[in-house]
Amino acid sequence: MKRHKTNLVNALKERAAAEGFAAFGIAPGSLAPEAGVRLRRWLADGHHGDMLWMESRADQRASPDALWPEVRSVIMLGMSYAPANDPMALAGHPNRARISVYALGRDYHDVVKGALKRLAGWLAHEAGADVKVFVDTAPVMEKALAEAAGIGWQGKHSNVVSRDHGSWLFLGAIYTTAELEPDVAGSDNCGSCRACQDICPTDAFPAPYQVDARRCISYLTIEHKGPIDLELRPLIGNHIYGCDDCLAVCPWNKFASAAAANKAFLPRAELVAPRLADLLALDDAAFRGLFSGSPIKRIGRDRFIRNVAIAAGNSGDKTLLPLLTVLLEDRCETVRETALWAIDELALD
Repeated sequence: MKRHKTNLVNALKERAAAEGFAAFGIAPGSLAPEAGVRLRRWLADGHHGDMLWMESRADQRASPDALWPEVRSVIMLGMSYAPANDPMALAGHPNRARISVYALGRDYHDVVKGALKRLAGWLAHEAGADVKVFVDTAPVMEKALAEAAGIGWQGKHSNVVSRDHGSWLFLGAIYTTAELEPDVAGSDNCGSCRACQDICPTDAFPAPYQVDARRCISYLTIEHKGPIDLELRPLIGNHIYGCDDCLAVCPWNKFASAAAANKAFLPRAELVAPRLADLLALDDAAFRGLFSGSPIKRIGRDRFIRNVAIAAGNSGDKTLLPLLTVLLEDRCETVRETALWAIDELALD
C-alpha cells in the first residue's frame, strides 16, 4: 500500500538520516535553463581542461530529464565529512604531504552509493516508483541540484555551501518517477566575502563562481594526466592529492561540526601527515597496499608519485635527493621528468 506523500517524505528523511546522510532535499525533475547555459559557457571557455567526458554528455548533464525523461523528482542527499582538524595545518610543513580531507578515510563513492542504493530500494518499494542513483558516475550536475533542493548554494568557489555543514558535503542523487513536492531552492549567502578567491595558490578563479580546472590543484593532482605545467609546479606546494584551501577558509564552516561527519570518513592515521620521503619510495604494490579502499588508489601510482615529486621539489629538503635520483630510472616518463625537475629545484636552494 502506497504511503501518503507527506508521510513518505518524512519517512524517507528519517531513513536517510539513519543511513548517515546529514542533508536532505528534493529538487524538481528539471533544472532551470540557466544551469545548462552556465555549463555550456564553462565548457566553451575550456575551463574543463582535458575532462572531455564533461563535454561529450553536456546535453544530458544540463537537466535531469535530459538524462532520464521519466524522472519527476530528484532527492538530493549530503553526507558530511567535516574535519576535526584544521585542513591548513600542514601548510607550514613542506616535508609533509597534504592530502585533501575527503580522501583521508574510506572512498566516498563506495560509502555514499551503498547508502543511496538502500534508500532508493526502500523508496521504490514504498512508492511503487522507478529509481536511479548517482554518485559521480553519470552526467549529473549534483551541485546545481543540491542548490535547487535547498541543501545550500553554490559558493564563489563553485562548491556547495550549507548553512549547517559548511563546505564539507559529499553529494548523492536519487532520480525517481515519484512526484514529490520540491523544497525551496537555496539562496546565495556569500555576500561580499572573497576568502576562497584570495587563498587559491594557483589563482584558479577567473571570476567569482567560476573555476578554471586547468589551474586548480585538485584537478591537476587528480584528473590531469601527464606532466604538470612548469609555471604551476612551485605554486602547488606540498599538495599531493587535491586541495582544500578554498573550502577551508569559508566562514560558513564555523557552523560545521565534526560530530556530524560520517564515521566512515574518519582519517586514517598514516595519511594525516605522511612524510614525503616515505611516499617517494612507494612502488606499485606498496602504493596499492597503502591506498586500498581509498579514492587515491584510482589515480594510480605513477600520477601519485609525479605529485609527490613536485612537493619534494618545493620542500627545500635536500635529504630527498637520493630518493628523487632513484626515480630518474623510473619506468614512467612523466615520473622521470618530474623527478629531474625536483632535483634541479632543490639544487637551487
